[in-house]
Amino acid sequence: MTEGLSSIGLTDAEKVNLRRYCWYPVIGIKSNIQNSWPYFAKYGTFEYKLNNLSDAEIEILRSMLMTLACLELGPSHAAQNLDTDKASVWTHNKTEVSERISLFNQQRLELIRFLGVEPGPGWSSGTIRFVI
Repeated sequence: MTEGLSSIGLTDAEKVNLRRYCWYPVIGIKSNIQNSWPYFAKYGTFEYKLNNLSDAEIEILRSMLMTLACLELGPSHAAQNLDTDKASVWTHNKTEVSERISLFNQQRLELIRFLGVEPGPGWSSGTIRFVI
């Protein structure tokens, strides 16, 4: 059954989520970026990959998208417990939200490695960068 789904290629919604998870901005309906050098240097490679995947690769990507969709909800679900530090014998994990965000971002980097592309311009490694 999943073989039939993968043979139709990625949907527009899946491509939007792939861009989002890989730190690429929205393209919109008509984008001026497609006529500029950054598009061909980074965006073009990314879009080429999305549009030229094998059925087996699409199947793996869909699995990764489902995992990322679940992990993306983790921090907001953890926020429901932020007001409780201790309840009876239960103690709140004070680093839960940051741990969930780290796991989510780690999985995003796995997605990028699988696609063989660089993270988009929205990615920050946490290091200071100087632009001259």
